[in-house]
Amino acid sequence: MIVRSTIFALAIGLIPVAAFAQSDGANQVVGTWRMITAQIDPDGDNVAAYGPRPNGLLVFTPDMHFVEVLTDPDVPRFASEARDEGTDAENRSAMSRNIGFFGTYTVDENGEFTGNRVEGSTFPNWVGSTRTRDDLTLTVVGDRMVEHFERPDGPKIMIEWQRVE
Repeated sequence: MIVRSTIFALAIGLIPVAAFAQSDGANQVVGTWRMITAQIDPDGDNVAAYGPRPNGLLVFTPDMHFVEVLTDPDVPRFASEARDEGTDAENRSAMSRNIGFFGTYTVDENGEFTGNRVEGSTFPNWVGSTRTRDDLTLTVVGDRMVEHFERPDGPKIMIEWQRVE
């Protein structure tokens, strides 16, 4: 009787895990992605958005949260070695060539990305903003994902991502 009760309790305990795992399978973006390329105005000037060697990660969690950090690894180091003691030029360079933000995201019944809401950002103007498919699309094909984003101030950005195994 104790063995049957234990097996039953374990089986009941695994039901939510199995259901959770099935919903993960439908979510095409869940996981960790590394930035490969980033271009501003991909249909026009094709300026490297984060320098010629962009570095960034985008993580989508199964519980519908995300964190994205995009950097230009060629941003010069601060002479003072202290983050809060940068010169105006150092701060301007760091701010304009790097960004980090996080929040929540949504997918549709097919597991395709439908939008996000920014809860925190190194650029305070993005905090509280919501993006939909009208201004942000993520298209997954195999282990690659292409992001098209139109910034609120107008420029279009295209970022290519590779899934991290």
